[in-house]
Amino acid sequence: MKTKKLSKVLVANRGEIAVRVIRGCHEEGMQAVAVYSDADEQALHVRMADEAVHVGGAASSESYLITERILKAALDTGCDGVHPGYGFLSENAEFAQAVMDAGLVWIGPPPQAIVDMGSKTGARQRMYAAGVPLVPGTREPLKSVEEAQEIAADIGFPIMVKASAGGGGKGMRRVDSMAELTTAVTAAKSEASKSFGDDAVYLEKMVLNARHVEIQVLADAHGNVVHLFDRDCSIQRRHQKVFEEAPCPVLPDDVRLAMAEAACRAARAVDYEGAGTCEFLLAENHEFYFLEMNTRLQVEHPITEMITGIDLVRAQLRVAAGEPLWFTQDEIQWRGHAVECRVYAEDPYANFRPSPGHLALYREPSGPFVRVDSGVYEGGEVPIHYDPMVSKLVVWGADREEALTRCRRALQDYKVVGIPTSIPFFLSLFEDEDFRAGRYHTGFLTKEWLEEHMGHAQEASEEALIAAAAVAYVEDERKAPAAAATEAGSGWKRAQRWRTSYRRI
Repeated sequence: MKTKKLSKVLVANRGEIAVRVIRGCHEEGMQAVAVYSDADEQALHVRMADEAVHVGGAASSESYLITERILKAALDTGCDGVHPGYGFLSENAEFAQAVMDAGLVWIGPPPQAIVDMGSKTGARQRMYAAGVPLVPGTREPLKSVEEAQEIAADIGFPIMVKASAGGGGKGMRRVDSMAELTTAVTAAKSEASKSFGDDAVYLEKMVLNARHVEIQVLADAHGNVVHLFDRDCSIQRRHQKVFEEAPCPVLPDDVRLAMAEAACRAARAVDYEGAGTCEFLLAENHEFYFLEMNTRLQVEHPITEMITGIDLVRAQLRVAAGEPLWFTQDEIQWRGHAVECRVYAEDPYANFRPSPGHLALYREPSGPFVRVDSGVYEGGEVPIHYDPMVSKLVVWGADREEALTRCRRALQDYKVVGIPTSIPFFLSLFEDEDFRAGRYHTGFLTKEWLEEHMGHAQEASEEALIAAAAVAYVEDERKAPAAAATEAGSGWKRAQRWRTSYRRI
């Protein structure tokens, strides 16, 4: 395979991942083109890109999800590659094929690999053939409720009903008895149809007190496949990851190796290229089972970068250009421990209600081995239209205890005024003895745990009163010059004129 030098890449995403990819492009000597919606005209990824193209309305269905507009933006700006980030169109095989048909380089896995791993039932069939351990359950979508009843009686309760085409907890139901099964299957099929346009569901034995452990893989077009060790993503709320660490703190070395080898077999089974992640359930007895493969960059990829020193975005860019991996499996070493907190614009004292809005004050933590991947800035907005992520706080330590201690300090240094964030939740989590000891699983954040730690609004403390006063002061300061300034005099707009050229389509 001949290499194709990339010089200009369109980043088909927004927020912190768009910022992350833009930085990777610049470090590789490439120009980066951003796309933006009505809601993101002043977003950080737009300011950082070499060019930016408006692609539609605030809703993602009117902008970031419209293939034709994304492709036109890439072609009109002279791009030779497209990086999808994660979410939006990143695992859309039709979009990937359209990029390639337009003569552009798709910075992701082959479209067929996306198809093969996009259906959970199809992926289970392929993994079974490749000898990758699977959770007991069906390898085909359910044909009827009666079939579900027969299979459930055979494998026993509790079981999970899962959408074949989905993720993020949608189309998923826990079932503890035969009496609940019909309702659960019907509800899961309805939700799957609405969320993914596909109502196919399957059954899977529920592994109680399991951990969610995943293996990062990298593959090139020359037959090289390597793993970059594991991540533990078991701290979840409503089936959504909120905290990750690398490596898994309870994984024995022999199980770690077996899981990594299984992930590499999975990648080879679908002729994978680029960065991908195999997710597994780890039982209390350390048996593990394949869940799914994410055919894209993961949100939590920075902790793998921190422990291995390998830049996954730059690896994606090089592999997509046809270059072979520049290291072997034996050369990949893991050092220390890394953790990641997903900081959201959510109010943890109000059942994590989304809290988008204006960032009156925003100060990210820093210091040794502290990294913040964000897509926001002081004075900017967290839009209501998208995932309310503010940033990812990533911290490395020589061991797990040092990483957690350093991360706790960084959380205390993190200053956000104007909107509630999930930072208080993490500070409470870090005080939990079982969490500190690594004794947790995917069901750790129970309703009772959350009510105990976050369920009662705290009385106004001196710090809270100071914060409230700061909000009022900053807002007054912000409004006064804004009323007097002309558009040409706005500092960000002045910077924008020399930093970014706009094209509207």
